[in-house]
Amino acid sequence: MPVHVRIITPIVTEGVRTLEDIESLQSDDLRISQTLIDIGPASIESEFDEALSVPGLLARAIEAEQEGVDALVIDCMGDPGLKPAREVLSIPILGPSETCMHIAAMLAGRFSLITVLESVRPMISNLAKVYGVSEKMASIRVVNIPVLEIDTDPAHLNAALANQAAEAVEHDGAGAIVLGCTGFFGCAEFIAADLTARGLSVPVIDPIPTTVLAAAALVRAGLSHSKRTYPTPPRKPVKGFSLPEFRR
Repeated sequence: MPVHVRIITPIVTEGVRTLEDIESLQSDDLRISQTLIDIGPASIESEFDEALSVPGLLARAIEAEQEGVDALVIDCMGDPGLKPAREVLSIPILGPSETCMHIAAMLAGRFSLITVLESVRPMISNLAKVYGVSEKMASIRVVNIPVLEIDTDPAHLNAALANQAAEAVEHDGAGAIVLGCTGFFGCAEFIAADLTARGLSVPVIDPIPTTVLAAAALVRAGLSHSKRTYPTPPRKPVKGFSLPEFRR
């Protein structure tokens, strides 16, 4: 049986992520599905946006486990709802920031993350502290392109990412680059080639394929998050939210 990993895109904008995007990741032993949320923000570029996305993400996560999905990936570098989702799930769920920051810290002494807007910088900086890798983060750089405009001019996006990556390696001391928005899917190859041409070859981590494959690896290893760390919430009345019942 193939491992089934579901990507939850925690926004309401259709077309930002499609199965065509991730077709190359599928194989005979890896099935990937994807879903949006019904209620929440159009994109996530702040803590406010992230908070609005969490109830919808939790509903989709619980539904996925009930359907027999093996593992989940949150399609946002803010890792919205990651901790509460682990409390209500027994299957693995990974956030791309946590996953990619730790992999970058493993592959290099210091790493830099390149994201969309200045408004995202505090969120990413705080996550690095929470995940215990802030001392290995050389810098956070931005390309000043909103999430919903990422696909508008791919050539401009690639050039902006490559230039910021080069600056991070040359001036910030980064030994690896993390693409700090899951909307940058597919840009890593161009950036890595551009850095190599400049004599600055370092690993460039694309968050969606990296996190999907990490989630599949956890399933194959028979591992999931600790319920001592993420205990199941006690049963109590909740008003205003319609969530599927989860295992207790």
